[in-house]
Amino acid sequence: MSELQIYLIALGLVVILLLLGFNYWQDRRVRRRMQANMPVIEQDPLLGDGVLGTSDVRREPGLGDAGATMAARAAETDPARILDNEEPDPTSEVVIEVTFQGPMSAEDLLPLIQPLRSAGRKPVRIFVQDTEGQLSRRLQPQAAYLSMQVAVLLANRGGALSAIEWSQIWNRVHGLADQLEASIEGPDQQTVLELATRLDDTCAALDTQVGLTLLLGATRPVTEVTAAARNMGFVQMDGRLAWLGEHGMVCFTLSRSDDEPFDAGMAGVDRLSLLLDVPCSPADTRAFGRMVDVGFELARRIGAELVDDQDRAVQQGTDSAIDERLQQLYIQLENAGLQAGSPRAQRVFA
Repeated sequence: MSELQIYLIALGLVVILLLLGFNYWQDRRVRRRMQANMPVIEQDPLLGDGVLGTSDVRREPGLGDAGATMAARAAETDPARILDNEEPDPTSEVVIEVTFQGPMSAEDLLPLIQPLRSAGRKPVRIFVQDTEGQLSRRLQPQAAYLSMQVAVLLANRGGALSAIEWSQIWNRVHGLADQLEASIEGPDQQTVLELATRLDDTCAALDTQVGLTLLLGATRPVTEVTAAARNMGFVQMDGRLAWLGEHGMVCFTLSRSDDEPFDAGMAGVDRLSLLLDVPCSPADTRAFGRMVDVGFELARRIGAELVDDQDRAVQQGTDSAIDERLQQLYIQLENAGLQAGSPRAQRVFA
């Protein structure tokens, strides 16, 4: 090989490295700009009396027994089951970047990242970048990795990311970087807390759940109730029963009002809860009306009465007003970048 060929090869490598560096710089610049421009909702479209409710104080949303049941279970949602675009979300997550000294195998990297899966009550997603520049949440056995991004959720129904939670994950990542002699880069704590508070305030203004209750009148076997629900089309999901739309996503859920999963023994039940978790289910012009229709049919099959969160009998035809108010909420969610039923909405409203 001549000296000219060697020089050309070296020059080509330098150009490639410069392009990679420029693309990396552009990517970080775009993500930071998106974080800085995260929209804030200043007015709740659903203020006033009625079935729907919000609060200026961040809390787990609920409407009577149904709301309390689902709010408790939502806190246990496994974020790994939520689909994503295989890259950190700058609107709902803050990223700590770790660059290794050299390529690392999946086998060596896996045990090191296991302790980084959560920060208090905030889930953490780990993204790894291989030697080909591909970013993924899954480690491939035959691949080698040059860096990783630790994406920490800024807020969920447990509130905004706190200073303690941020310090916890930052110290863990920093300890890992020291162990690997890797470089680490991330925003300062004050910036993180401000972003978290802004997202939490936005979500608090839009967080709405609508609940209905089925009163059975007397204790009935759980198996009898679940059999009737399944015959109607409900499917088992994490101890609850879910009603899926044609899109395959959960529209609303049916649960026991005693907060026990349906498969917890053979105990009887005298009260059931239907819940429409508005931000976490796809937008629908008849989201509430559909739940009312299904609720009436299930009540007929099991001999129950369908009531609201104050135990007042639900009347036919009263659902249209609530559905109209929900349309305003869907628009507000979309304008805030939190489209109902989207992966981002399911992360922050969990």
